Amino acid sequence: MNREILVGTLLYTLSTLILSLFWIDFSFSLMVIIWILLSLSFGYIFSSYMLSQKQSSDENLLHITKEILHELNIPLATIQGNINLLKRSLTSNTKELKRLSRIEDASARLERLYKELVYSIKKEIHPIEKEVFRLDILIEERIENFKLLQRNGFVLSLTPLTIEVDKIGFEKSIDNLISNAMKYSPKESVIKIFLTEDELIIEDQGVGMDETELLRIFERYYQLDSKRYGEGIGLALVKRYCDEEGIMVSIHSQKKKGTKVMLNLKKVNV
Repeated sequence: MNREILVGTLLYTLSTLILSLFWIDFSFSLMVIIWILLSLSFGYIFSSYMLSQKQSSDENLLHITKEILHELNIPLATIQGNINLLKRSLTSNTKELKRLSRIEDASARLERLYKELVYSIKKEIHPIEKEVFRLDILIEERIENFKLLQRNGFVLSLTPLTIEVDKIGFEKSIDNLISNAMKYSPKESVIKIFLTEDELIIEDQGVGMDETELLRIFERYYQLDSKRYGEGIGLALVKRYCDEEGIMVSIHSQKKKGTKVMLNLKKVNV
């Protein structure tokens, strides 16, 4: 039996025994004291039980999740291994190599989704440790992935900057912001990204927003344009992450002129 539950049970039993043996001889004030002791004991038992049940449930969930994620990782590794083997045997077949390249890109995206799933589940169960890393390098890595979509161009001005935050969470936030900028911008326009010593700015030349839309932009499931692909939760997740890390988010936007998202990084600078 859980130690806290055992202690609480003993207290409750002792209090009940005392009350039953000496009820008639006790004054009203002493009986009140005993009742208080009984209530506290019962509350202690109940809360301890609920906490132990939650801990047990979290441990079971984590165990099951690890097993499922392990099984998902096996076919993913198999796909990637066979891609490398096929590359060696198709060195002279340009058409087949292009098809294989598309499979490889899809596999890379699947691997990233897998890692994000692992991250999201772990975050729900226990806090994610913060990491120290170069933000300018991370942004360059993420931009290279977006370039594979062959959609918008990018203009970068990145000052070397080291920060300490939940790294995967920051990656997801950057991806959401860049993805939104691309989704609501013409294909021929460029996405501008500036990183200074204390601020990250992502600016597009897209549809923009009016004041009413800006007021609702961080609402979960709110979408600026319901015809465009998405679930309307990206910016809500960005806002939640930034609030947890102490990063202030501000957005400036004008209808048909574009949107500028600014992240104040003063509190996470190293």
